[in-house]
Amino acid sequence: MRSPARISSPQPSHPHSGSPPVHYSNPYEELAELADPYDPDDPLGLGLASDDDDADGGGHRGEPVGSGSGSGSEGDGDGATWSPPNHRRSSRRRRGRFRGIPLTAKALIGLLVLGLLLVLGDRCAVMYSERKAEQELQKKLDLATAPNVTIHGFPFLTQVLGKELQQVDIAVPDVAADRVSLAEVRAQAQDIRIVGDLPSSFRGATVGRMKGDVLLSFEDLSRELGASQVRFKALGPSSVRADGKLPVAGQQVSLHAQAHIQRQGDRGISTSVTDMRLDIPGIATYRPGPEPRAGLYLHKKAARQISEDSEKARALLSIPSVAEKLGVPPAEAGQARNDDQTLDRITGSPRFVPALLAVNLVQAANDHPQLARKLGIDPTVAAALTRMKVPELTDKLELSFQLPQKAKGIKLANIGVSPEGIRADLTGAGLSFGKTR
Repeated sequence: MRSPARISSPQPSHPHSGSPPVHYSNPYEELAELADPYDPDDPLGLGLASDDDDADGGGHRGEPVGSGSGSGSEGDGDGATWSPPNHRRSSRRRRGRFRGIPLTAKALIGLLVLGLLLVLGDRCAVMYSERKAEQELQKKLDLATAPNVTIHGFPFLTQVLGKELQQVDIAVPDVAADRVSLAEVRAQAQDIRIVGDLPSSFRGATVGRMKGDVLLSFEDLSRELGASQVRFKALGPSSVRADGKLPVAGQQVSLHAQAHIQRQGDRGISTSVTDMRLDIPGIATYRPGPEPRAGLYLHKKAARQISEDSEKARALLSIPSVAEKLGVPPAEAGQARNDDQTLDRITGSPRFVPALLAVNLVQAANDHPQLARKLGIDPTVAAALTRMKVPELTDKLELSFQLPQKAKGIKLANIGVSPEGIRADLTGAGLSFGKTR
């Protein structure tokens, strides 16, 4: 930019040279003296600074091109050399802002980013190792379903380097155990020594101690025991109740039984079935097994109906063995067959119904089919029930199972019954999986 040139004030001419000179003052010069000194860097006097001054502390700024050409030409006013404009001043300004952040803050940010990367890498390594362990366990234990493995402890990579894991949780569904399947096996292993290198060359492991539990669900029992119409449910802390229906001689009879749970050695569970009965609905109950409880007995409702039905009562008293069991003498029983008053006196006695409930009708139903029909009992069904043996019925309700042979070193303890099924605790120490050498 060309600097403004000051114009001298015109001197008046003196027509008479001999006269004394007269001094004239330029009013614009007097106003200029009152103004602030002229600053070529701020010609408007507004106190503004260029971008270059902010960026590098007042270095040379570019001047407009004068009438000359070329990089070496000079300007018209003060002869200053032209230089190209600085287009990098904005980037220098940004770098200047980062230079304003304290060094401690920068270090903290760097450590935070590094920590996040390490945590992410550690978790990725855990997930990969868990998948590999699930595949190996499924293969080595010959499981139908892959287990769920969860590795605890942080950081994981330091445990891998030391070849020792703090804790691993394992959940295995549907483990075959003899005739039934264990619905779930859960185990918590601690103090695990790794043989090989995780996760690529894992060969086996030794477990310092282990605890867990197994569940034999009632739903699986009902489905897998072959008695699809029988359902199991909890009866007490160590007992199971079985209820259902069985086909006998073309007729459905109701099955009811109790199974008491007990431990068989250190690796198995066995049951003892008691109080088994087969009901002909609304008429009679058959209890298999040896005397004295075994036999065919009327329901209380059916016994009351017989006491009120003269024809059925006479049919019973006509059989000497039945009349004897009812406590009726033969002469009185013969008289009741023809005398309504005698019959009413016998059947109306408070001892008649309880005595009738205690009479075993197996022999009478087999020897006198007509009597069985009058009482509402199908003779064919009665005969089929008497042929059913306890072992045959017990086999349908067998709840026993053993732990798989491949799960060596694991023992069962604290067996009990829950609403979901039969549960037992697992314990073990010094267990080995895979190759330990």
